[in-house]
Amino acid sequence: MKKFKTAVIGTGFIGVVHIEALRRLGNVEVVAICDTFNVEEKAKQLYIDNTFTDYKKMIDQLDLDFVHVCTPNNTHYPIAKYALENNINVVLEKPLTLNIKEAKELAELAESKNLINAVNYHNRLYPACAYAKTLVEQGKIGNVFSVNGTYIQDWLLYDTDYSWRLNSNESGLTRAVADIGSHWMDLVEYITGNKITEVFAEFKTVHPRRKKSLGETKTFSTNKSDNYELIDIDTEDMAMIMYRFDNGAIGNATFSQMSAGIKNRIEMLLSGDKASLEWNLANLTDVQIRYRDKPTEIISKDTILMPEVKDLIDYPSEHMEGFPDAFKQVFKQVYNQPKRKLYANFKDGLRQMILNEKIYESARTSTWVKIDEVK
Repeated sequence: MKKFKTAVIGTGFIGVVHIEALRRLGNVEVVAICDTFNVEEKAKQLYIDNTFTDYKKMIDQLDLDFVHVCTPNNTHYPIAKYALENNINVVLEKPLTLNIKEAKELAELAESKNLINAVNYHNRLYPACAYAKTLVEQGKIGNVFSVNGTYIQDWLLYDTDYSWRLNSNESGLTRAVADIGSHWMDLVEYITGNKITEVFAEFKTVHPRRKKSLGETKTFSTNKSDNYELIDIDTEDMAMIMYRFDNGAIGNATFSQMSAGIKNRIEMLLSGDKASLEWNLANLTDVQIRYRDKPTEIISKDTILMPEVKDLIDYPSEHMEGFPDAFKQVFKQVYNQPKRKLYANFKDGLRQMILNEKIYESARTSTWVKIDEVK
């Protein structure tokens, strides 16, 4: 089996998750990290020999098979483009880019180069989610006519909470939608096989100004410093969206980073003419099938109960496989390239960029907006 040489660009919260998951695969060596802040100290903590502050120098000097891009959104396009142009496979954190134009170019470049490309919509690779997709394909719940759900957090509740994600120059036109809502939208389109065709959105920015600490602020950290500057906020704290799907189904979802006491909640309910299917992150190993006239079925992660997705299950039933395991499953598929590829690629990332921009347009104009594919 080939052993791959990989570099990770960006070593914040998510970058470290990537490194840990890659090391669990066995056939991947993280040979370098690249960051613009404190990279030497991070390398010592992570036991990585090679460090860079310039991704171009790293790519030019090292013989890499893959790069993982875990940096702010506005840097995704130039880094991924440079790697692809140098014939290196790329794994990107979501969203793919800042805008549709950049996303389309990356998707076309990766395809023309015949390089492996992935966007880390990791919720797809929880065994229960992949199995839910199988159940819908098998007609277990019948024709899906409604899709409902949430993705809510509380890490930006206070006006002293700050992150680069709050700034549209670094994050893009949408924030709650692109950062967490895109996970939910990718998941429901993936599981149902149906495409969103129209959206109607309402945005709310609870804190139009926030207090940004003059020191380093890490994702999910709490900033209580008196040493700050006031920053105008031009992205949404929360969004409520209605959807229409290509099979005639309708739906709605709430995305918020302002729900006190809720750290990371994802919920999805698919209603069909035979049954309903429910999945949520709090019970991430289970798929629940609900009927009108008989007891609810709860199908838990198990290679016997979920034979169609046994390749995504590495531990016995009732042994939890959670957030870091979903990352591992994404990367296992990316590096080993099985026949049935369930991970999201750059075309899927482009799809989410289209949805993000159309949702932004709807919120701005207070109208239903059609989702037109990019030619």
